[in-house]
Formats: sequence, structure tokens, C-alpha cells
Amino acid sequence: MPEVVLETIGLTKDFHGRRAVDNLNLRVFEGDVYGFLGPNGAGKSTTIRMLTGLVRPNRGSVRLLSKDISTDRTSALRGVGALVETPGFYKYLSARENLRILSRLSDGADSRQIDEVLDIVGLLDRADDKVRTFSHGMLQRLGIAQALLPKPRLVILDEPTSGLDPQGMRDVRELIKRLARDHKVTIFLSSHLLYEVEQICTKVGIINRGKLRAEGEVRELLGGDAGRVELRVDNTAKALSVLDSLDWVKVTETSGDRVSLRLPYDRIGAMNKCLVSAGVDVQAIIPQSSCLEDIFLRLTEGIGYAD
Repeated sequence: MPEVVLETIGLTKDFHGRRAVDNLNLRVFEGDVYGFLGPNGAGKSTTIRMLTGLVRPNRGSVRLLSKDISTDRTSALRGVGALVETPGFYKYLSARENLRILSRLSDGADSRQIDEVLDIVGLLDRADDKVRTFSHGMLQRLGIAQALLPKPRLVILDEPTSGLDPQGMRDVRELIKRLARDHKVTIFLSSHLLYEVEQICTKVGIINRGKLRAEGEVRELLGGDAGRVELRVDNTAKALSVLDSLDWVKVTETSGDRVSLRLPYDRIGAMNKCLVSAGVDVQAIIPQSSCLEDIFLRLTEGIGYAD
């Protein structure tokens, strides 16, 4: 079984009487690209700050690479790279000079290693350009290069595509995929962009109001949500009467000749037989593919967002 590289146990944080993170239990295994998903104000950034030792929890613990960050912060963070919010650089210095200075905050890095991380993020050809000439997307990639300097096993990224244009977002997504695939880095990625997480993550945790609402493999979550179906019928009233009598069918919406519902996929044939037997002309049965947005909205319906 893969090693657990990041774990939170009962992690809780209060700010001025408001609970920002509430008894959070996460486990990230080696090789995961873990998407930490939630709306703005859900508790993601507070969690990231506790994971990286920038904020102390009121209760609970964080373990990174089997080390407790509260009792052994230096050892816990060794082997971990992080990009928290917008990276800060000396604008009048080059990319290479910035990385050389920032590397001294950890164990240092030689010129070969600096060139290696610049190459990984696609900035080697701009290594000697002043950072003030960089676009926002290039600055984000340089921030990821900084996170890679200690040759980490785990990289923690807080909203790495925030503020980027579509091309910049795509560049950063592709970079994250390469880090996981080619460099065997475990990624913990915070985001409020559901489509982005669905594109690049293997596992996801959905948080809202500081509580974990769901966690699992992306494929399992999407597969578990299978069963969304749209019907087109000639008589909506009669169809609804039949469907209401089936306790394994849940009607979610009607519009004209269309009825949206949920049911086990292996019961679609039985449902169709019941409708036809009742004299309903079923013109179409259309399975609806699931996405993380559907799952997220269903899990958080009526909960509301935190400020």
C-alpha cells in the first residue's frame, strides 16, 4: 500500500469565534494528485496555512512524511515544497538570481539544480530575464520552480491558476500533470475550480464551511453519481404518476416533455417497461454524464458559503 505522505487528524481552527476548519481528517498517499476543492471561504487557505506551519491549529494535528509539524516542524517540512497564494520575487533580478537567493532559505541549490527546475517549468530560456518582464502565468510557474528546489516528495499548491488567462491555466495544469507523471511528485492542490480539479486530479476532497463533505477517487465519485437520466415522453403527467410509484426512482426536474430523474442504471429497463405498460410513449432515455460540479452542488445544497 502506498505511503501516507500528508495526514490531518481532527484539524480545527477558529478565528474570532468563527470556526474556519472543523475537525478535518485528510489522507494523501504517495503518487496522488489530490484536489482540495471548495468555494471561496470554505476553509481551504486556512487548511493550507496549517499544513505548511504558517498557522497553528486550535486542535488536531498535521503529519507530513510521517512527521508531526507541531513538534518537529523542520523535519516535517523537509521534502515538502509549497506555493501559497501569489509568489513574491525581486522584480529587478532575473529568475535564476531569485531562485539562487530563495534556495538559501532551505538547504541551498547549485546552478545545475536551479537550471533543472527552470527547465521543468518551461522557463530555462528566460532564466536570465528580469522577473519584472514576466507575465502572471510565468510568475506562477517560477513559484512552482521555487517549490521544486528542495527536490520535494510532496508539493502543496494553493490556487495555482488563480488570476491566469485560459492559456496560463492550461500551462500550469499541464505542468502539474508532468510533475506527477514524469517526476513522481505527490501533489496537494487547493482550488475552487471544479472543472480544473476534474481534469488533473486522481483524488478529491470537497470542503465547505470548514467541514469535509466528501472524499475519494475522482473516478469513484463520478461513478457513484451515475444514474442521472433524462426522459422524453408524450404524457408528462402520466409518466410522473408511474415514476412516483417506483421507490427506486427520484424525479429531480420536469420541463415540458422532459423528466430528469435518478435511479440505478441497472433498473432503467424495468422503469421503461413500467412506463410502456401504463401507456406512456417513451420517446428517449438519455443517460446524463456526471461531473464534480453536480456532486459538489448536491453535497453543499442549502449549506451556504462561509465568508
